[in-house]
Amino acid sequence: MIVVTGATGNVGSHLMKELAGEDVRALSRSTGADLTDPGSLRPALEGAEALFLMVPGDGRGIDPAAVLDVAEAAGVKRVVLLSSQGVRTRPEAQSHAHLGRFEAAVRNSGLEWTVLRPAGFASNAYAWAPSVREQRLVAAPFADVALPVVDPADLAACAAVTLRGGHHTHVYELTGPVPISPREQASDLATALGEQVTFVELTREEAATHLGAFMPPEVVEGTLDILGSPTAAERTVSPDVATLLGRDPYPFVAWAARNVAAFRTP
Repeated sequence: MIVVTGATGNVGSHLMKELAGEDVRALSRSTGADLTDPGSLRPALEGAEALFLMVPGDGRGIDPAAVLDVAEAAGVKRVVLLSSQGVRTRPEAQSHAHLGRFEAAVRNSGLEWTVLRPAGFASNAYAWAPSVREQRLVAAPFADVALPVVDPADLAACAAVTLRGGHHTHVYELTGPVPISPREQASDLATALGEQVTFVELTREEAATHLGAFMPPEVVEGTLDILGSPTAAERTVSPDVATLLGRDPYPFVAWAARNVAAFRTP
């Protein structure tokens, strides 16, 4: 059996589809399982062979070693951790410190382990959905800074492959096929909609105010640093999605076409 945390999220929902037909269990707070209370996880983990571990938010209140100890005691043999590319590219950044702690705990556990380090998600564009629906407008900072954002569907497919075994001690960096800028993403949304979408560039300060409404300050700053001043590594397309899946990763335009309904006027 495979246990999936975050099963209703952008990656987890795709992963549940990837694992359809297999013995799989969704783990969430609604089922009484809470990562901040490791003991609550045991009933869901009993009898499981593999665990997909996604850390919610900034990981506050979660003890990585305690979670993994409970998993091992329940009989779990293998864990796949969804981390972030930033753990490697910005090891000093507070925005990724909690994932660094989880990576260390996974490596030091008695379990087989695999770490997935994605770039930014294509689905972050959902933040533009209200303004696109209401005004056909995308407002974002760093208009022409391009990064190889990755489709959550590709992340899920890679997670499914690694959860089945054979990837112990591997760390995979998962990106899209080409770097793409916010302005280009807005153009792809316009193509998917078949309508013009106006792009407005925000200042860093304006973007920080917007992101601060739902992100801790350290995460806001870390996010804007990556978006505005990416390192060479953060601009680089990784071959790991193609290695794991035997095909190229999906481009942003494919994500936009598949999710265009979220951007249409009701």
